[in-house]
Amino acid sequence: VQLVESGGGLVQAGGSLRLSCAASGRTFSSYAMGWFRQGPGKEREFVSAISWSGGTTYYADSVKGRFTISRDNAKNTVYLQMNSLKPEDTGLYYCAAAKGSMTSVYSRYDYWGQGTQVTVSS
Repeated sequence: VQLVESGGGLVQAGGSLRLSCAASGRTFSSYAMGWFRQGPGKEREFVSAISWSGGTTYYADSVKGRFTISRDNAKNTVYLQMNSLKPEDTGLYYCAAAKGSMTSVYSRYDYWGQGTQVTVSS
């Protein structure tokens, strides 16, 4: 599975962005998907995850109520809608695919994209 993120950019605090992650391969619908981010000088951290069917989602407390994860298995794409952005949301955002269940654990993801940069100015 190859993953390619897009949709990052520079936005003012309070603004919105929608990230997309396009996956190659015919087995996309069998993978749970997640989004992680890495801010300047910080460890990579979990943001959100979605089950293979899209029926279950999970969010980090820091983004709950502001971000929404979704997927379209017919388009092999997962999305992250980010609203009410804050400067602390700045970072490189990665999508990842896990063969097993939906998880927030970094090491359980099998495939990673290259990331898309999100910068939120104050």
